[in-house]
Parts: sequence; C-alpha cells; structure tokens
Amino acid sequence: MALAVQTIQDRLQQLQASLPEGCRLLAVSKGQPATLIRAAVAAGQRSFGESRLQETIAKQAELADLEPLDWHFIGRLQANKVRPVLRHFATVHSLDSLELARRMARIAAEEARSPAVFCQVKLRPDPAKTGFDAEELRACWPELSSLAPLRLQGLMTIPPLALDRTERQALFRECAALAQDLGLRELSMGMSGDWPEAAAAGSTWVRIGSGLFGARPHK
Repeated sequence: MALAVQTIQDRLQQLQASLPEGCRLLAVSKGQPATLIRAAVAAGQRSFGESRLQETIAKQAELADLEPLDWHFIGRLQANKVRPVLRHFATVHSLDSLELARRMARIAAEEARSPAVFCQVKLRPDPAKTGFDAEELRACWPELSSLAPLRLQGLMTIPPLALDRTERQALFRECAALAQDLGLRELSMGMSGDWPEAAAAGSTWVRIGSGLFGARPHK
C-alpha cells in the first residue's frame, strides 16, 4: 500500500502540472478504497467523483476526520435516489432531463440545499448514454435555467467509445460552443483516455480515475 500511495502522489503531481490554466482535476475514486483517497488528499487533491451512493456514504464516514471534501456525483442519477444524493454531494454532473431537473429542484428546496449541476448532453447517437440533445436543451432552457435552488454550472458529455481522436475533438468543441451559447462557463469533459483533447477544447473539469489510481480493485 505504501508503494500505491507514493504512486498516487507522483501521478497527481504529474497530472496537475499537465493541466492547462482553468482546468481542474476531478479524481474519480469510485471503486477505490478510502485509504487511497486519503493519500490523494494528503497530496493536495480535494475534489472526488463517485457514482455509487452507498459506497460513497461509507467512505465519507471513514474520512470524516479530514476537512470536508468536495464530492461530485458522476453516475446516472435515478429519480428515487435524488434526495440522498443531494444530501451527500455538492455537485451533480448527470442531469439528463427536464423532468429530473424539476424533481431535483423540489427536493433541493425541501432539503435547503443549492447543488451545483451540470446538464449531461448527448451530441452523438449512443445507446449506452442518456442526456439532452442540443436542440432539446435549447428548447427547455428557459424553464431549466429558472429552477431554483439548482445552480446550473455547465455541460457534461462523454463521447461514444467508437469515436476516433479527431471525432472526439470535434464533439468536445461542439459541446464547448453549446455551453457558450447558453451562457455557461463550466465544462465537464474528458476522462483518463481523452482528457488532453477535452482540455484543449476548453474543459474546466477532467474526470480521471485509472490515470490517477490505477485499475480499480477486483471485488
């Protein structure tokens, strides 16, 4: 474990040095033990991405002796999980419908929370992904952007696996242009395999898991 901790610290320093100005690292810690999150915190990382609610709750309890961390929910958000997700995460990257946004706004008001939210967009056909298409998002934007107490920060997108590098670059640029059209400043784009392309297109959050922690342990 000591070797893994040192490796994480080294990788974190390398990643931070490689990110362009204005682009932040979201350490995707899902499936990783709290001990490695603690090592990343010791090296200066504060923002972590998780997608499994119960796993996150257990980690938060185990890390409760640390200063409060910045937890981001990056998985698909099911309607029946909105309330506990809002209780345990300050930021949600996966708002994928107007109906879900309405539910989130109602529950956030009930919980006296004001979550930061990214709208997930699907700019290419992909049966494995959900999200707004560009025209749908533009059409519902007047209502969506008025749903207090949600704080709409930006857009999130994940390219289909079949895209090549040039196609991914085009998708990232398209997402950045859509965010600009809507007056949004934040972009959650890019993961361990394509974050340099996303950062070059203007991503402000890159979500890196295996590139920092290595492969997730087998259960």
